[in-house]
Amino acid sequence: MKNRKWLAMIVLLLAFILGACSSKESDSQAVGSEEGTDTVSKEQVLKVNNFTEPSSLNPSLATDVWSSNILLQTFEGLTRINQKGVPENAMAKDIAVSDDLLTYTFTLRDGAKWSNGDPLSMHDFEYAWKWVLNPENLSQYAYQLFYIKNAEAANKGEISLDEVGVKAVDEKTLEVTLENPTPFFLELTAFYTYFPVNKKIAEDNPDWAKEANENYTSNGPFKMTNWEHQNQVILEKNEHYWDKESVTLEKIEMVMLNDSNTELNMFNSDELHWAGAPTGSLPLEAIPALQQEGTLEAAPTAGTYWYEFNTKKKPFNNVKIRKALAYAIDRQSIVDNITQSAEIPATAIVPNSMIPENETGYFKDGDMEQAKVLLEEGLKEEGYSGVEELPLITLSYNTDPAQAKIAQAVQDMWKINLGINVELSNKEWAVYYEGIINGDFEVARMGWTGDFNDPINFLEIFKTDAGNNHTGWMNEEYASLLDQSALESDPSKRKEIFKQAEAIIMDEMPVIPFYFKTSVYVKKDNLKGVYVSGLGNVQYKWAYFE
Repeated sequence: MKNRKWLAMIVLLLAFILGACSSKESDSQAVGSEEGTDTVSKEQVLKVNNFTEPSSLNPSLATDVWSSNILLQTFEGLTRINQKGVPENAMAKDIAVSDDLLTYTFTLRDGAKWSNGDPLSMHDFEYAWKWVLNPENLSQYAYQLFYIKNAEAANKGEISLDEVGVKAVDEKTLEVTLENPTPFFLELTAFYTYFPVNKKIAEDNPDWAKEANENYTSNGPFKMTNWEHQNQVILEKNEHYWDKESVTLEKIEMVMLNDSNTELNMFNSDELHWAGAPTGSLPLEAIPALQQEGTLEAAPTAGTYWYEFNTKKKPFNNVKIRKALAYAIDRQSIVDNITQSAEIPATAIVPNSMIPENETGYFKDGDMEQAKVLLEEGLKEEGYSGVEELPLITLSYNTDPAQAKIAQAVQDMWKINLGINVELSNKEWAVYYEGIINGDFEVARMGWTGDFNDPINFLEIFKTDAGNNHTGWMNEEYASLLDQSALESDPSKRKEIFKQAEAIIMDEMPVIPFYFKTSVYVKKDNLKGVYVSGLGNVQYKWAYFE
């Protein structure tokens, strides 16, 4: 028997899970107020920087923030994260949950349409989700759907996609069965991997998402009308969106600039209305002045900046060498003197907003003595008589002044503290990221910002060597603990399982955590209603100029 009271209970539980991160930001990060929006005489055109070419504007294939910045405006899931940081009904007008919390029945809104006027149905949702799970499509985010019954087995090719617990009962009804009760499932259905895709168009045009033309249809507050690759994306208000009355902006112009100085200069000359996170970046040297002026906005973000090792390449196959490199970094110096945005030095991978104890972490920051001991032991294990026999290490990062300064600091620390020679390599983001995916790196700057507010989102990256795990590292005990967490209903016991798992990954160090992120930006005073979530996602549905 299905009972809607469970929906209310789950939403309350989600609000609790969101914890300090969203509760602090529900007011402070909704930039401006919805009240008093007399905008009739104002030009409602927003101009922002989106840093670089998106990797994909197919929600079933996207994995990076630059793609999601666009997808969150152009598409919409069954739910949407609202301005209080909790999921609310979006394309679903009604959601019923079974008493055992395993079956969700979503009812589609009346008159739902695609941006070209085509009717949208629950078959589009079923098609999109199963397309992601089809192993032939190589969707890196397929694991985000593994909470659904039989999804993981289908993605591994062990069973048919027909056995996955997703079924469009009819045009307006989608029935979803989960493997285990998942308290954050309604937050997942707001994530872009769960967005629908126009089945008819996608089946007829496999490359439908590569250009802004008649094939690119979406269902969100805005539609893409122009995509000049490597230059800009233009979004316009979607007249077929079910909640178009809540949308004030008529157009969003998103340029692609990977130079933070140019971005800030354009902001100062009124060519942009926003500069900085989450769609761009600010020059590090400008941050102190902006703070002094009182124009800098800063908010904690559930994310962690880290470097990744390619553990399949020597000498990074050796855990002691990896740990030596991690211990020899002075994180406090980096956040104090380089990033300067109130970041918290991290010696864990799950943000302290999710596990508060992680503000202390798993090892001592800048432990040079232990780093030297570990390096000597690791070199002997790999047959090197000394550090001078180590081949030159390549540290890779995407082209950006901030990334360059961090990499240069790390290069100096490894040379001064350990005697290790490091060369730096940088490439434009799209080329850089493709190399990371293909394993063409030794040590590389990456990181993670939460897709939803639960530690599993950070830990599950490293459960297998597929998807977003670029390190090649795997551990059976670690994976088993994550499996156990899915069966544990007691929040405190579940948290302890996560901490055990994190202790394993921090002991083997396939990634080097640096700091827990913050979002810093400046904006025009008359721009209101932009919502930046505690996860660093941005939504313009409610934005307007007064």
